[in-house]
Amino acid sequence: MTQTQDITGLVLAGGRGSRMGGVDKGLQNFRGLPLALHTLMRLQMQTGATMVNANRNLAAYEAFGTPVWPDVLSDYAGPLAGFLTGLERCETPWLLTVPCDTPLFPLDLAQRLAAAADAEGADIAMAAAPEDDGKGQTTVRPQPVFCLLRVDLLESLVAFTQAGGRKIDAWTGQHRCAIVPFDQPGDDPQAFFNANTLAELHALESSSAHKA
Repeated sequence: MTQTQDITGLVLAGGRGSRMGGVDKGLQNFRGLPLALHTLMRLQMQTGATMVNANRNLAAYEAFGTPVWPDVLSDYAGPLAGFLTGLERCETPWLLTVPCDTPLFPLDLAQRLAAAADAEGADIAMAAAPEDDGKGQTTVRPQPVFCLLRVDLLESLVAFTQAGGRKIDAWTGQHRCAIVPFDQPGDDPQAFFNANTLAELHALESSSAHKA
């Protein structure tokens, strides 16, 4: 069984924040704390070690008290660059990635992903969550930035990115991947809501305040 101390949590805060007008998304306030710090604290409750992937304002992230690593790939190469950075620095058998802009992600995320990876003998476990399909229906969709990765996948990801690959699902599709739905009774339907704009961030803060 994978234990808490076998997992290192990685907060992905290395994006451009282009949909927030170029601001550093992870440093925007959510309930009085920087968004990435809120995410980090939620992750620290579930993992044996943590780190942050960021590409600017490194001193601000270092003030959170956890190691901060910029992308090993240049040009803001997206979440896979964060995966690669995390796998290179990870000292545990597993790496759990979460984006900095989803501050309400489940408190049992690591536990459920690890249980599924163990049960299926998978190298990757990925969360899936209910989403509006735009037609008034709800479908459960994979959330590829919420990934539990076996650290042995580093070599595979290096090869994939060196060949120009940038899409998470194109890479995870090469490996045994357990998909874990978070749509059970008691699961928060907002748990995987990510704030891409400041307006969405404020709306999330307001709507989640009564649950705090």
